[in-house]
Amino acid sequence: MSTNPDQAQRPESQRSQRVFVGITGASGHAYARGLLIALAGAGLKIDLAVTSAGAKVLDHEQDVVVEPDGCIPLERLEAWLGKGAAAAIRMWGTGEIGAPPASGTALGASVILCPCSMGTMARVAAGFSSNLVERAADVAIKEKRRLIVVPRETPVSEIHLENMLRLSQLGATLLPASPGFYHNPKTIDDLVAHLVSKVLDAAGIDTKASIRWAGLDGESPEPPPEPGTEPVPYPEGGRP
Repeated sequence: MSTNPDQAQRPESQRSQRVFVGITGASGHAYARGLLIALAGAGLKIDLAVTSAGAKVLDHEQDVVVEPDGCIPLERLEAWLGKGAAAAIRMWGTGEIGAPPASGTALGASVILCPCSMGTMARVAAGFSSNLVERAADVAIKEKRRLIVVPRETPVSEIHLENMLRLSQLGATLLPASPGFYHNPKTIDDLVAHLVSKVLDAAGIDTKASIRWAGLDGESPEPPPEPGTEPVPYPEGGRP
């Protein structure tokens, strides 16, 4: 637990450039893949944890098998994300509540839950930490650091809306997984990239790969990707 009362006011330039990413049981794990690649391409180090429900969805949607201890072996990360992105990741089992991200003294730039299930969101809003993903979000709230929540659910109930409001009041950024179409996407990867760009903006990470609107009369071409942020194609014959 943090014992430094000035830690919340510490300039971000003095904080660790390490981002915690929590993957939960909501659908939309293509967003998680795009986000991890983009964060690594921006030169950030990543702490990654996948909930038990998230592991099932990751296998179903991305053909990535999580080990019983909650971790993804390096070779599997490399097949999924590419070697560059995999090298930037420090993997944690979701039950490792003694890991650095579980403490406020382990400085971090931000916590991103992408995608975030309604169950995880409810527990975070209530301050109930049953795993490392929820605890990392709890730490971000108490230390007044950036917490970006990417819920993926539709339709939403009043309970869901109340939980979103509660988190917003606590300082979190609620960024639903609802990509725009004004940039004329041609592929699913274009839709993923648009949402990932919004998440990076919310986290205060500016990259040349971000698509900026120039108005209806202006030209808004897709900027060339920065080295390391290009989409990583899946291996021949399908996903890893």
